[in-house]
Amino acid sequence: QMTPEDYEYYDFLIGMDSANIRNMNRIVGSDPEGKIYKLLSFAGFGGDVADPWYTGDFASTYRDVTKGCQALLKKLT
Repeated sequence: QMTPEDYEYYDFLIGMDSANIRNMNRIVGSDPEGKIYKLLSFAGFGGDVADPWYTGDFASTYRDVTKGCQALLKKLT
């Protein structure tokens, strides 16, 4: 579970979908330093990672997470 203190400690706080981002902002109050991101934003997409709980499509989720993580790694290096 994310805590308000995580905002000060970490440089990147990454959620998978709009609900995650909404909850993260609720927990920290606001994002003045721009540390909260959707994973796919690093890959140039504003969409949500496909949630296999609802879709049953684990392959799409894997592709989304892989695409987002590869783009994040590129940004960090």
